[in-house]
Amino acid sequence: MTPPRHTRGFLVSAPRSGSGKTVVSLGLMRALARRGLAVAAAKNGPDYIDPAFHMAATGRASLNLDSWAMEPGLLHGLVAQAAAGADVLVCEGSMGLFDGVAAPPRRAGASADLAALFGLPVVLVLDVSGQAQTAAAVALGCARLDPEVRLAGVILNRVASPRHERLVADAMRAHDLDVLGALPRNDVLALPERHLGLVQAGEHPALDATLDAIADFVAAHVDLDAVLAAARPLDLAPPGLAVPVPPPGQRIAIARDAAFSFLYPHLLNGWRAAGAEIAFFSPLADEAPAADADCCWLPGGYPELHADALADARRFLDGVRAFAKTRPVHGECGGYMVLGRSLTDKDGRPHEMLGLLGHSTSFATRKLHLGYRAGTLEADGVLGRRDAVLRGHEFHYATVSDEADAPFATVQDAQGAVAPAGGRRGHVSGSFFHVISVESA
Repeated sequence: MTPPRHTRGFLVSAPRSGSGKTVVSLGLMRALARRGLAVAAAKNGPDYIDPAFHMAATGRASLNLDSWAMEPGLLHGLVAQAAAGADVLVCEGSMGLFDGVAAPPRRAGASADLAALFGLPVVLVLDVSGQAQTAAAVALGCARLDPEVRLAGVILNRVASPRHERLVADAMRAHDLDVLGALPRNDVLALPERHLGLVQAGEHPALDATLDAIADFVAAHVDLDAVLAAARPLDLAPPGLAVPVPPPGQRIAIARDAAFSFLYPHLLNGWRAAGAEIAFFSPLADEAPAADADCCWLPGGYPELHADALADARRFLDGVRAFAKTRPVHGECGGYMVLGRSLTDKDGRPHEMLGLLGHSTSFATRKLHLGYRAGTLEADGVLGRRDAVLRGHEFHYATVSDEADAPFATVQDAQGAVAPAGGRRGHVSGSFFHVISVESA
């Protein structure tokens, strides 16, 4: 499908996390879709959870875009893919607008990279609680820090009163900053969270009604016509074949349910585009991987919340063990935990897992592991030949013990620290980092 030549786009960002950009993004997406527009969505960075909310708001799959983990050619192909057939592309930023890692220009993973690379004007969500005219200084700094990043305007969030709004808005306009809307304080519309971020879209009670309420709130306090007028037309080439990671098999059995839900849409799309067939199965429903699959893939998710059920799923456990005798099994993060001998929950209770790798994981004592990873494969496997470089991201709180297997990869974080990662034994491999792309040779 060829993207229209006049698809418009903009980026929703903020000076920092916690400013309300996810709620504003979802409100804009749903409100514009209710106008009859075909709304496409994207997310800057390696977030799994927000794109699922985007899909619920727009009815279209949302793609991750990441200037650190994706080479420029892949990134351009995925933007074209995301915008295909859409009237408007709404990209939600991550963290603060310019927040990223130390990297060459436009490869830092920052939201500002996408704004500059694709000419996406920035709709800045500014939490003005606890300040007034000073908010204009923050917005002015965002507008002027990078000449290639254009600020479309500001949406004020958590406004305390009409007087508060006037003080902030007057200061903004005095410096030629357009105020696109002002949202009063409203904690009722906050989305529930857990340790890895928002509770997943599929678990949210009455999600459709919540999205409509968010859209009503945003539409009542934001000038949607002004937001659309600020969106810039994207001159995009037709989307080509974007295969960020070669398929690990012709027919891939993928675990998918509430315990295994973290699989990037761009990977799934790439595998299908390359001709691979996907066979989903549910470990929580005690299903085994398809007997005719070439590879079994255990994605990340929340197995720690379902450890009892997984330990009792004998058909699943025995099926994966039998599969691993003759064919590759790979696990990422939560999937890697389940490949180990045991998983200890937050209450200190251990649960037997697959035992295909020798490690054990625990949530009894939590430790945050977070950041980009470049992993060099230690041996040939489902993700490539030895010495192939994977780019990915790690985000978990588990601690690990009894790591007795050969390492899956040698990883380097964004600060340059190098360490062995994951494990491999026979046909089985896994690690805590989620692969986003494989570097071209």
